[in-house]
Amino acid sequence: MTGGSDEFGVRLRVYEGQPAAVSGVGKDPVNLPMIRHWCEAMGDTNPAYEGPDAIAPPTMLQAWTMGGLSGHVGRTGAYDELLTLLEEAGCTSIVATDCEQEYLRPLRPGDRVTFDTAIESVSEQKTTKLGSGYFITTRTDVRVGDDLVGTHRFRVLKYAPSRRPPAGRARRPRPVVNRDNAGFWEGVAEGRLLIQRCAVCGTLRHPWLPGCNACGSLDWDTVEASGEGTVYSYVVMHHPPFPAFEPPYAVGLIELAEGVRMVSNVFGVPYDKVRIGLPVRVEFRRYDDDAGELVLPLFRVVEGEA
Repeated sequence: MTGGSDEFGVRLRVYEGQPAAVSGVGKDPVNLPMIRHWCEAMGDTNPAYEGPDAIAPPTMLQAWTMGGLSGHVGRTGAYDELLTLLEEAGCTSIVATDCEQEYLRPLRPGDRVTFDTAIESVSEQKTTKLGSGYFITTRTDVRVGDDLVGTHRFRVLKYAPSRRPPAGRARRPRPVVNRDNAGFWEGVAEGRLLIQRCAVCGTLRHPWLPGCNACGSLDWDTVEASGEGTVYSYVVMHHPPFPAFEPPYAVGLIELAEGVRMVSNVFGVPYDKVRIGLPVRVEFRRYDDDAGELVLPLFRVVEGEA
C-alpha cells in the first residue's frame, strides 16, 4: 500500500463532515408488503408488525433509504472521491464491518422518509488481518417531515489486501461467541444442537437472542434439535477465495425439523447437486489448528436423496 503516511491520512480526513447524500427521498413509503416480506425473511412474528395499527420493525430503518439498482437523486460526489483516493493508494478492497442504529419513534405505513448522509469520520491507518487501510463511518439521519425518526451509522474498511502468505495450515474462521449465544456454542462442543425456547409463549428461535421476538419475554430455556432438516435456500460460493475453503462450495439456509433456520455448509454431494428441499442431517465437524480445537455444525445430505 502506498499513501499510508500521516500526510495522506490528513488528506483523507478533509472529507469528514462532507455530505454523501442530501435531501434523499425513500423510493417507497413505509408499507405493509415490505414489512411482511422482512418479517417472513427474519422469522419475526411480533404482532406489532401486523394489522391496522402496525409499525415497521425498527431494524428496517436502512431499508427505507436504499436506492436499489438505479440509485438515488441527491447523492454527492464526496464519498466516491474519498474511495477513489484510497483505491489510487492501493486500498482496492472493501468490507462492511458494523452498523449502529438509534430509533427515536416508530415508522408506520404511509410514512414517507427523507434522509441526509454525511461522512462522519475517517480513521487513522489501521493494520488488520485482511490488510492495512482506513475505517470510514457514514451517518444517515432519517426523517419523516421535520421529525428525526432515527439515525444509521455504517462503517466500512477500505484496505490494501495483505500479500503475506498464511503461516502454516489455514485456519477455519472462528464464530463470534458472546453472552447471548455462548450456550449454543457450548452445546455444539458437546455434539448437541440447542434451540432457544421462550419460557412464556414457547416460541422457538434461532439465532440466539436475549428476548423473545414473539412476546418480548426475557425468560427462556432450550430444546435439543433432532438435527434433521431440509435446504430452504442456498448459494454456491465461487468468490472471494479464502485459504480455509476450496471454492466452489455450497452454503445453505437450513430449515430444521423444529421450524427454525440456520446457515451452514452443505456437503455430501457435489456443490452443483444441492437443491432446495434436499433432506440434510447435522454433523459436528472438529477442526484442529494452531488456534486450538473448533467444532462446527455442518449439514450432510441424507444418503440416497441427492
